[in-house]
Amino acid sequence: MTAKECILTRRSIRKFDSKSVSHELISEIIETASFSPSWKNTQVTRYIAVEGEAKEKLAACTSTWAGNGDIMRNAPMVIAVNCIKGRSGYERDGSFTTVKEDRWEYFDTGIATQSLALAAHEAGLGTVVMGIFDQAEAEAVLELPENQTLVALVAIGYPAESPAAPKRKTVEDLLTFKN
Repeated sequence: MTAKECILTRRSIRKFDSKSVSHELISEIIETASFSPSWKNTQVTRYIAVEGEAKEKLAACTSTWAGNGDIMRNAPMVIAVNCIKGRSGYERDGSFTTVKEDRWEYFDTGIATQSLALAAHEAGLGTVVMGIFDQAEAEAVLELPENQTLVALVAIGYPAESPAAPKRKTVEDLLTFKN
């Protein structure tokens, strides 16, 4: 599969087959995602593969939108995508390099999350990236260290659906050339 084919055919999957995903396959996907670029190669993204009872507890942290809890309960695994705080966007003296300040850590983690989703798709797995959850509750379930923050939850498993591509904006809507 080419990179273009992978990007064009990947969909957000919200219904999964009951088949479990091997830890070896998840390790391979994370190894691929580890090659994602990051601010000054800080590599701040971290992952927690959540299954079983812990996944059920994590799914309960979605009372603001119960649909995400249902998706997590249906998936064999959820990957909690976290980042180390205070590294991306900084100079060695602790000052910010740009006006974006510390928001680079989310940018870096977003790139890594897309890499994870594309690597999973290439391996025959489906994913959906979820951002609606109770942050404090989810971080408590995950027992995150104080220097990390939860950025997204990614349900992952073998797809039980094949959604059509949603309508996309045209290139003319998205792109401007300037001389």
